[in-house]
Amino acid sequence: MAAFFMENSYTIKVNEDFNFELSEDDISSLDILKMGNGMLHLLKNGVSYHIQILKTDFNKGLYTLNVNGNEFEISIGTPLDVLIKKMGFANNGSKNIDSISAPMPGLILDILVKEGEEVKEDDQLLILEAMKMENMITSPRNGVIKKISVKKGEAVEKEQLLIEFQ
Repeated sequence: MAAFFMENSYTIKVNEDFNFELSEDDISSLDILKMGNGMLHLLKNGVSYHIQILKTDFNKGLYTLNVNGNEFEISIGTPLDVLIKKMGFANNGSKNIDSISAPMPGLILDILVKEGEEVKEDDQLLILEAMKMENMITSPRNGVIKKISVKKGEAVEKEQLLIEFQ
């Protein structure tokens, strides 16, 4: 039973000080409204929170948020990150990645590159809206875009191929 919960939970660290674990059900039950262009409104226990997404690094799970005028550094560990850590495996730092797949179901809001374009590590590639947030997908390595397998406005499934590198 623990493996089932682990597969559906996200670890959230705020300013390196506070740790939370949220299930997909916890996240989907939030009373959150997208206001546009990185702005969200959250209502929790009768308290209103105005959230602005200032910076995202989806590949590393790092976000900078402004919540009611206070800035927070957030790191989000996906269920896969949690599993890898609990099993004692480490990221080997390999940059031989030849494609990018959708980390979760969502909607392609924008594609910022073209086929044949040369990109550098951490260059912005596309914006995926998932779990009520806009997520910037960045390049995991230097390379050339071989193929873009999605279109702006397309709904994608988890693990669906998004971009291939040469």
